[in-house]
Amino acid sequence: MAEPQKKKVRIETLHSDSVDDVATASNYKYVRVTHYHLDFQISFERKEIKGNARLLMKCLKSCNHVTLDTHHTMFIHEVIYKNQSVEFEVAPYTAYGSALHIPLSCSAGDEFELAISYTAGNGPGICWLEPAQTAGKCKPYLYCLGFPVHNRALFPSTDTPSVKSTFSASVKVPTGFSAVMSADRRGKGTEPNIYSFSLELPVTSYLICLAVGDIVSVDIGPRSAVYTEPCLLEKARQEFEGSVEDYIQAGERLFGPYVWGRYDVLVMPPSFPFGGMENPCLTVITPCVLVGDGSMSDVVMHEISHSWFGNLVTHAAWTEFWMNEGFTMYAQRCICHEVHGEALTCLEAATGRALLKNRYKEAGESHPLNKLRVALDRNIDLEEIYNEVPYEKGYAFVTYLEYLAGSRTKFCDFLKAYCIKFKHKSVVAEDLLDFFLDFFPELKQQGVENKSGFEFTNWLNDSSWPPYVPDLSAGESLMKPAEKLAYKWMGVGNDENESNCVNTDISNWNTYQIVHFLDQIVIGPNLPDGTMDKLCSSYKTIVQTDNAEVRLRWSQLVIKHEYKPQYPNIEQFLQSQGKLKYTLPIYLGLWRGSEECRKLAEKIFAETKDQLHLTVRKNVSRILSS
Repeated sequence: MAEPQKKKVRIETLHSDSVDDVATASNYKYVRVTHYHLDFQISFERKEIKGNARLLMKCLKSCNHVTLDTHHTMFIHEVIYKNQSVEFEVAPYTAYGSALHIPLSCSAGDEFELAISYTAGNGPGICWLEPAQTAGKCKPYLYCLGFPVHNRALFPSTDTPSVKSTFSASVKVPTGFSAVMSADRRGKGTEPNIYSFSLELPVTSYLICLAVGDIVSVDIGPRSAVYTEPCLLEKARQEFEGSVEDYIQAGERLFGPYVWGRYDVLVMPPSFPFGGMENPCLTVITPCVLVGDGSMSDVVMHEISHSWFGNLVTHAAWTEFWMNEGFTMYAQRCICHEVHGEALTCLEAATGRALLKNRYKEAGESHPLNKLRVALDRNIDLEEIYNEVPYEKGYAFVTYLEYLAGSRTKFCDFLKAYCIKFKHKSVVAEDLLDFFLDFFPELKQQGVENKSGFEFTNWLNDSSWPPYVPDLSAGESLMKPAEKLAYKWMGVGNDENESNCVNTDISNWNTYQIVHFLDQIVIGPNLPDGTMDKLCSSYKTIVQTDNAEVRLRWSQLVIKHEYKPQYPNIEQFLQSQGKLKYTLPIYLGLWRGSEECRKLAEKIFAETKDQLHLTVRKNVSRILSS
């Protein structure tokens, strides 16, 4: 009897399959990690992590070696294959990584395990904080973040967004400390001071994070908790309770099911350099959002939106970073529209557009990093792609696709299908755009991808200002009063204007109205003499606020007018936080100012540099040496 023929399984190929990620040393097209098990032992005394990584590997094409990403700060003790120690070699690859070469042969379809013991501790992304650098000022703190390519300093890996793997971990910490990781399953081991974690859905290596410190938690929703230092716990609970679940449910209505199980929030120490980081199951977030009124909630909406765009469907190489951030900005503003309405959403988007305009003003329209698809080689510092372009120009392109689709409802139907089609995969723009045209065949028939002035290839590869931006006029009911008041202040000098300014009540304005008001004055002509004194006396809520968005603009206004009575305010703001978005513009403004401003910049940096994240420290040093 003849054997039944096996049914052939059609394996769909993607454009991303032919893309090479130059940021990785690994031979991931031949062999890749399918699962990591990571054992960490943390020593604050030595500022050291003893690691043992067990990597489950799968061979895709026959080869005679395995190459993994690592870092020159990592010391490899031993590599074990089939219960035997094997030879290995570590060689330089880029300024941000090394190559771990292991000579062993495998054939397509082979599955095997490598066990690697090593010591790590002072690589980029591994941040040891002294007690004085934490909110509680009592215990040291460790956090390890992988974005963009820093996890190769924490564990050997195929460190590219093209590869997704599951992971589990065991973390041994000193007595009196707690550990938390980006995982949906967390527990304490049978031995003292050991925490266990696992994530059964595949993620890219840069989305695995670890934090160890004086960390406690409280529930803020049916699938969410907030983790933070004890002194911030109640403040964080009040900020997030209830609202996080509202944002997740809005995202599910718009983009489909939330697949990650838990959505927890870790409020980081003040030196954390980003607004947030979207690690699955555990968003890490700046303490700058804890302002007591929910006015910085757009940061949380943004990180929740990454649950679909960036975590579920991921860019395949860092040249396509805009695909993560442009779609996430769009999703964030859709959620904001659902929760807070159109006017506030447009006002926030106008603030983002102003940041993009400033980027073009500072960098020049022809700057190569103004392209959505950036050209990278291994010598380019990947930190440089972190600017407003992938976010706001990417958002403009996504809103153009929505415009082509005909309505937000139709476009969100497409996004749901996109997330289903490419879930747990890594893609490039061609995968996205081909699927878009297949989903809307009438647009394909019209040849919209080649419409003069709006060609998809130009969107991706041209550095100029986006050819389409969305209509934000629905925000004018909030923008116009702010603009009108700003123009009055800029015209101060006649008694009528001065009276109108001083008597205008802004106590009911939301954060983005105040930001918009200050933005107009920052970009406008210099204020008449004495006006800064009047601003200070009229709006003490602005001068004394803890809201970082407002403090940034106020600092820029103070620097612009060299208003010395408020220099201590700038100094205190830079001492209180280390977020890139707020820190770099202030140092840049000071450095472009008078000799006194330059000396102030040098003084503040000398006092605070040790508490800053490596990325921030490097960027500030670059400004002060220019």
